[in-house]
Amino acid sequence: MIQSTKIKKLREKKGLSQEKLARLADVSNNTIVNIESGKQTNPTIETVSKIAKALDVSIEELLK
Repeated sequence: MIQSTKIKKLREKKGLSQEKLARLADVSNNTIVNIESGKQTNPTIETVSKIAKALDVSIEELLK
């Protein structure tokens, strides 16, 4: 399960808006909003991989 607070903290640390992260990760803005709000707790591994790459962290880091 992905840690919604971890994504938000990493995104904010990098100075990214939800919209900018969505563009960098090539996912919809709604995907980022839903993950961060806890509405989507089990995104696909492809989505997690894209977000991890955009945040320059490992997939494992997002799943801790």
